[in-house]
Amino acid sequence: MSIVVSNISKSYKTVKALKNISFEVNEGELFGLIGPDGAGKTTLFRVLTTLLIADEGKASVAGYDLLKDYKAIRESVGYMPGRFSLYQDLTVEENLKFFATIFGTTIAQNYDLIKDIYVQIEPFKTRRAGKLSGGMKQKLALSCALIHKPKVLFLDEPTTGVDPVSRKEFWEMIKRLQQKGITILVSTPYMDEAALCDRIALIQDGNILQIDTPEAIIKHYPKAIYNVSADNMYQLIESLKAYEHSHSVYPFGEFVHYTDKRTGFDPKQLKQYLEEKKLAGISIEITQPTIEDAFMELAI
Repeated sequence: MSIVVSNISKSYKTVKALKNISFEVNEGELFGLIGPDGAGKTTLFRVLTTLLIADEGKASVAGYDLLKDYKAIRESVGYMPGRFSLYQDLTVEENLKFFATIFGTTIAQNYDLIKDIYVQIEPFKTRRAGKLSGGMKQKLALSCALIHKPKVLFLDEPTTGVDPVSRKEFWEMIKRLQQKGITILVSTPYMDEAALCDRIALIQDGNILQIDTPEAIIKHYPKAIYNVSADNMYQLIESLKAYEHSHSVYPFGEFVHYTDKRTGFDPKQLKQYLEEKKLAGISIEITQPTIEDAFMELAI
């Protein structure tokens, strides 16, 4: 196993950020940590990269013990934090040379690993990092995290705050890095990115809710789910929440996703109830569940 986490807990005074977290990541696997802000993703990353010490539990990264071999772990992992943390007054090239020097290597020595990424920002190598666009900053940060050829790569919300095109490009880069044998642990609040991982862990309030492949999590969704719409979205949500048979109700794009407590649910009964609430333009159609639906079900 490339990463083994066993009963890790971490608190900040009265706030329990991580609660007995346990999971394993296979060598060469792309493993996703999926959850909203405040779920504990960044705290877990900081523990696994030896920047924080856990209150309880143990873990190993790249075969090294988290406490006994912390120096070896730091040499074996690449870490890209969610917040851009490179030197903004240094140029693109200066930042990359700096990180290569820290790890006792050179850009030329490991250029094959970062080539696909670096060629996109190389035309701006004399530009200060602080003057780069959001997408370019992310590519520079990834290049710096890879320059020493790590065995394990930690990416903490790498696509937060970047445009959709840059998000797509970044995930294509992640997939190519995985093909080179690097184990990747990536966190994201975007549920649609979960489907791009080999396996995912859904995390909420410091607890792991479920670990499986994205396909398996969706397949085991326990209820029929419906897209419901009407002319007044706010009134629709409030009316559905007040319905005595409702199990879950939450906005989902232009629709409201609705599940019913009953096994023999008849959409006609729900439509009649909504009409009695003076709603018009009502549409109720069954739909396929998503990772987000699975997360909402587990978080209830």
